[in-house]
Amino acid sequence: MAIEPFETAYAAGFPTVDQLSVFMDNRVGQLLRLTKLLEKTDIRILALSVVNFMDCAIVRMIVDDPDAAAERLQDGGFALSQNEIIVVQLPSGKRALLQTSATLLRAEVNVAYTYPLLSRPGGRPAMAVQTDSLEMAARVLHEEGFTVLDQSDLGSK
Repeated sequence: MAIEPFETAYAAGFPTVDQLSVFMDNRVGQLLRLTKLLEKTDIRILALSVVNFMDCAIVRMIVDDPDAAAERLQDGGFALSQNEIIVVQLPSGKRALLQTSATLLRAEVNVAYTYPLLSRPGGRPAMAVQTDSLEMAARVLHEEGFTVLDQSDLGSK
């Protein structure tokens, strides 16, 4: 009897992107060490956020090949976790963040954090968003005309 895999969020019908959260000592040179590990490969860092605490730091990142990056970083001695987030293209104009935030607020979606992408998928600015309900966030953004990206939109291998 074959065991069926667990249903993933994407299989549930909304686009997601894999985020790596890398845990490291808060010491000089750690971020450089992390980026050098990926520099030796074809893996591109597409988004990066560093949250600094007294003794440690968490680096959240989106890459074009999350599985290969996770393996490379773990081999390099970094502890990490991998989870799904959504990435939304921002509308044009001066009020892009306001429009995006207002859309999520109207749907009563709580935003835990956001950070911008370094790359511009489709030539437009985009941001990573972590919420209390990724499915609701993706659905309401899509219904309001936003483009919600998935991993393949970011040039995954």
